[in-house]
Amino acid sequence: MAPIRSALWLLLAVLSLSSVQAWAQSYDGARREEVDAGVHTPVLTKAPELLHFVEAVYPPEAAAIGKTASVEMLVTIDEKGAVSDAQVVTPVGDGFDEAALAAVRQFQFSPAEVDGVPAPIQIQYVYNFVLQPPKPEESAPPPPPPQATLTGQLLERGSRSRVGGATVRCGDEPEAPEALSDEEGRFTLRVAPGECDVRVVANDYHLFTTKETLAPNETTEVIFYLLPKAPGFETVVRGVREKKEVVRRTLERQELQKVPGTFGDPIRVVQNLPGVARAPLISGQLIVRGAAPDQTLTFFDGVQVPLLYHLGGGPSVLNAEFIDRVDFYPGGFGSRYGRAVGGAVDVATRKGASDTLHGSVKIDLLDSGFFVEAPVTDGISVAAAARRSYVDALLPFVLPEDPEGGTLLVLPRYWDYQVRMDFGGKRGGEPAAAGRHSGYVMAFGSDDLLNVVATGGGRNRDVTVDAHTLFHRVTGNWTYRLGNLTSVFTPYAGYDLASLGFGETNLDANIWSIGGREDLSLELNSWLTARVGADTRFEHTVAEGQLPVLGGVQYPAFPGAEPKAELQQLKRTVNAFDGALYGELDLKWGPVSLTPGVRATYARIYGQQRVVFDPRLWARYQPTEKTALKGSVGLYSQPPQAFNLEPAPLGNPNLNHERAFQTSLGVEHQLTDALSVDVTGYYNRRYDLVVSPGEAVVNADGTQTRYQYGNRGLGRAYGMEVMLRHAVTRNFFGWLAYTLNRSEQRRIGGNDYRLTTFDQTHILTAVASYRLPYGFEVGARMRYVTGRPTTPLQHVFDVYDVDRNGFEGTYGEANSIRFTPFHQLDVRLEKSWLFQRWTLSAYIDVQNVYNASNVEATFTDYRYRELFEVPGIPILPVLGVKGSF
Repeated sequence: MAPIRSALWLLLAVLSLSSVQAWAQSYDGARREEVDAGVHTPVLTKAPELLHFVEAVYPPEAAAIGKTASVEMLVTIDEKGAVSDAQVVTPVGDGFDEAALAAVRQFQFSPAEVDGVPAPIQIQYVYNFVLQPPKPEESAPPPPPPQATLTGQLLERGSRSRVGGATVRCGDEPEAPEALSDEEGRFTLRVAPGECDVRVVANDYHLFTTKETLAPNETTEVIFYLLPKAPGFETVVRGVREKKEVVRRTLERQELQKVPGTFGDPIRVVQNLPGVARAPLISGQLIVRGAAPDQTLTFFDGVQVPLLYHLGGGPSVLNAEFIDRVDFYPGGFGSRYGRAVGGAVDVATRKGASDTLHGSVKIDLLDSGFFVEAPVTDGISVAAAARRSYVDALLPFVLPEDPEGGTLLVLPRYWDYQVRMDFGGKRGGEPAAAGRHSGYVMAFGSDDLLNVVATGGGRNRDVTVDAHTLFHRVTGNWTYRLGNLTSVFTPYAGYDLASLGFGETNLDANIWSIGGREDLSLELNSWLTARVGADTRFEHTVAEGQLPVLGGVQYPAFPGAEPKAELQQLKRTVNAFDGALYGELDLKWGPVSLTPGVRATYARIYGQQRVVFDPRLWARYQPTEKTALKGSVGLYSQPPQAFNLEPAPLGNPNLNHERAFQTSLGVEHQLTDALSVDVTGYYNRRYDLVVSPGEAVVNADGTQTRYQYGNRGLGRAYGMEVMLRHAVTRNFFGWLAYTLNRSEQRRIGGNDYRLTTFDQTHILTAVASYRLPYGFEVGARMRYVTGRPTTPLQHVFDVYDVDRNGFEGTYGEANSIRFTPFHQLDVRLEKSWLFQRWTLSAYIDVQNVYNASNVEATFTDYRYRELFEVPGIPILPVLGVKGSF
């Protein structure tokens, strides 16, 4: 009697915590941060194959009574193909469990690969013990029976993605023949001719069954569409990126499209994380830890871009399908980043599909767009996206009428595009030790235009505003890996346009930029990794416009007429260069990790040279598997604006870099398998801030020069950030974020610190999303924010300026009062229909469900006697549909 073996392979979508830790220690490829709220499904590029089989010893007692059994086990295979662990899922007893474990632990597999890199994997294996009848006496072998061949491909229903690592069987008997699908989802099964009861088993997919009639000595080719169990709410963590920065919150693509109040835009979820204050209405600014908006930089794949959002608070300028992840650093970021004393946001784009043609079309009340991706040849894929709004066509129908006969015309319009081609990577048959080349070329851009025309009626004066913002980027990435060395070279070129017109005043700024990055990483041994790099940027700016002369007034031609300021034509050309070298070391001693780093910057702006050095240090201590302490300290620099370096009286050529000394200390703890908490305290001291007006300087000849700007600002921000997060499970995800922040500023030699305009002491955000039966998903977001500081209007007396023919108001102490607190509830409901080759989703995203009247700004009447409040967006339902294939 001898056992007959058969295996049921199931790739598990969610690895156990121990598997993830083991993977993170050994996997050297594209690591992922443990997601705060997101889904990322890696691609199985090579399934493991059994190379060495060990026959189990049949338990004698069970054999004597003719008993058979099937032992189901979870088998963990390390990156070398060896069995590192095996556990019985459901014990069967009678010695079968022990015999199966003893045999399986001696198996040897070919290594599995995820995205072309050897990686640990956990499979489900069934060892079948079957008694064989005694062998008959040897005689002439009978002729081989006729066989039939069933071959085909396994695709995911709705997306047509390839399903690898699935088991295809004819029948459910233990001795039934079976085949394992490869990374392309293809399989070949040879069976006896006749009717085949096909059974396809794959992790995260429902059992697929069908019947096929197979003819002798013939091949039947099929395509099977497998139904996913819970698309979009589960994640496979391919490797947890080692945490260097004290706070780096990484957001993944798919789940973030489900957060209420974001209209399916992943980048807008950044506004719901700890450390981010709520921006004023439609400003779209990022206010991070009390810093000014221009002190936080935004990047796409390490390339700086001027803005993240259309029309201020609108959707992001990158199509959601193009986003792989969003790395948000509220402070204490690594030496790789510079030119900012606040925070940083780096959006990583993803490569096009390598299996087949995929795409999506999205239409809602704000805009419409499409995304398409496809392989071209072996190792080359392309992807493209575009979007255009039509808010400008809809707004005139919903704007309120002026009872006094005036007109108000608001015409916002935006569009964006992205085109990307990926090449390279490991190909079949390439030795594992060989150098690997890969890269991409990408072009993307964005255009925003806002026209506001207000005339007649009860208005004091007619207003015309034209704002235009445009940028284009062409960038690329060449990555080379050889052993423990990784080199990434990223060149780019760009063009930016910023135009503003207000009445007769207008200003246009055209910026041409070129630059590049080189990042090198070398893992010297298990406890030491070195990273060095260079970051350069050159800008050529041409600005011209028609601006009012400072202090110049044209007297009215007749009483009561509106005066016009004297205008002057300006044109400036500025060249600016910023080059930096950086270096970091990752040092590990048991539970302690240290990362010292330094960034050295040379800048030449408007003919002025500046050199700064920014040393930084991060530390992490992990006494237990579930608890870690972390801290950071470092210097950060930001160059002055080029036009602020003009000669007096318009600027100050003596301006230096703005500086910041940032510190933080925190703890993170895993409360349960799904629930974790992160608490971080911080103190940031900012100095040499550029403020206006500057100082008066006595020259050698006794004359006095008064500069418009000076490095005389001092600022500080301190507070605490708390994030309680429920990890992504099959039916639920969510988090609770709280920020306690104090942001203050003063001038050198001035009074005590006072609140900045960007201070919001308490910020509380709750986000949750739940999967319901029948393809429904429901989510909600609740926010409460302390009102922004503002300066009170005093009604003691009004001043009439005869020269300007207008009134001037009197105000109290700057930022001594606040707007009323902001609070709002947003809800999102989505329904999905899964078809064989495509998926349809319909959703309604409702902002401000209970129609809270939040004050966004104030303005006064022409005599400065009455203060009017500008409310925020009322209840706003947005309906949309999205088709994906």
